[in-house]
Amino acid sequence: MPSEPSRSGIVTDETSGERQIPESVRADGTTRKAIKIRPGYRPPEDVEIYKNRTAEGFRNRGKGGVIGAEGLKEQKVDASSAASNKNAKRREARKKAKETQGEPSTSEQPKEEPKAEELDPEAEKEKKARNLKKKLKQAKELKSKKDEGQSLLPEQIAKVIKINELIRELEALGFDAEGEPKAGNGTAQAQDGKVEG
Repeated sequence: MPSEPSRSGIVTDETSGERQIPESVRADGTTRKAIKIRPGYRPPEDVEIYKNRTAEGFRNRGKGGVIGAEGLKEQKVDASSAASNKNAKRREARKKAKETQGEPSTSEQPKEEPKAEELDPEAEKEKKARNLKKKLKQAKELKSKKDEGQSLLPEQIAKVIKINELIRELEALGFDAEGEPKAGNGTAQAQDGKVEG
């Protein structure tokens, strides 16, 4: 017993599973032979057409209701449940990871932090001073190029203008204009004492 014909006219025989276009009568009265369709072939007429929900909603806008609301309800349920399941699994995995780590990992972290904090102010100060010294050196080189008569780019001119500002920042950190520690530091005083004596 054949099934209902598809859009292209293909009929599937339910007993054998063969697909064919049944014979038909032309306009002039002659008959067309039945055409067998190879397994797996889908003619373009039977391929489902992609439907854009927004475009469909726009076409059906006069029929009432909210545009695209029906399609959103159907898809939202599936998507949100999948996402919520995934997020729930992640939360459980985080809880298990925290439980397995336990208290030792939390007690180790505060021990490491004070060590870093003890070194930070001095090391950070020196790092900033090195950075400023480098910028100052570049600015002075650009100034000498400018004095020789070479043309500079606007960014380079801006660096030359900032020379005094860089020197002030170095002095605020306790370094002189050359980037060396000022006499106020204990090491600088010891060195000065040796030179004088």
